[in-house]
Amino acid sequence: MASRSDVQAAERFIWLTARLLERRLYAYLFKEGLADAVVDALRPYQNEDGGFGNALEPDVRGADSQPIHVLSALQTLTEVGRCRGEMVARTVDYLASVTTANGAVPVALPSVRNAPRAPYLVIEGDAPPGGLLPTAGIVGALASGGFEHAWLTRASQFCWGAIEQLTQSHPYEIEACLAFLDRAPERARAEREAARLGHLVRDKQLVLLDPDAADSTPVSPGYAPGEVHGPLDYAPSPSSLARRWFSDQEIDRALDGLVAAQGADGGWHFTWREWNPATTLEWRGRVTIRALTTLRAYGRLN
Repeated sequence: MASRSDVQAAERFIWLTARLLERRLYAYLFKEGLADAVVDALRPYQNEDGGFGNALEPDVRGADSQPIHVLSALQTLTEVGRCRGEMVARTVDYLASVTTANGAVPVALPSVRNAPRAPYLVIEGDAPPGGLLPTAGIVGALASGGFEHAWLTRASQFCWGAIEQLTQSHPYEIEACLAFLDRAPERARAEREAARLGHLVRDKQLVLLDPDAADSTPVSPGYAPGEVHGPLDYAPSPSSLARRWFSDQEIDRALDGLVAAQGADGGWHFTWREWNPATTLEWRGRVTIRALTTLRAYGRLN
């Protein structure tokens, strides 16, 4: 159980180091702040074409609009119950303009090469294919707000077809799929596919069930040493379909590990590759808010 002093330490970390966007998001989630203040802080990241850029996703530093930034923006709007309206309509129009032949969008466009970015973000060729990451996460976020647009119909069809054919994957793609399945209106179908993905995650060892073993976990290709995904990455709240993948004991152990992982400065760290001090701080603000919301969802905050 995280104590009041632990939460106060996390709050101090956020006020000291996080961006304005995350400070306002924290205020909304934990201090009765205004949703409008979060939306206003998000506006400068939106470009004239309706997409988002300007390092909203910390590891992609360029000003150009990229689908990965759109995913981040819509996730934020979902958290404050504002995934609708003119800002979102402009964003979906942008998505329609960069959609590939299969009805999906790629993580990033070739223009991502024009600015600093994390070493892991390598875009091959001039026409990267669309995929479940980020498309499934984007569609899931839009569904949370009841947003309607012609683009969504085709994108949803892509997501269903790609998820049903998935036999190999990686944790980030699975998390995007869950964002889609958790909010899909076809509940029986969503539950069936989520159960199948749960077997895939466990069979392919895409989840670390023992937080104490993180340092000894083999490094997957393209991942940083210690880059792991635990039960709470898939099931950040008890309402997620992925909660059914894990026993009560596995969830409790993961929660104990999350509480213990709070840093001496009050913030939480991430496990993926660090490559720039500024981006590390920006990510830690977001990761700290996610840790707090997860602990609260499972009743672990005093």
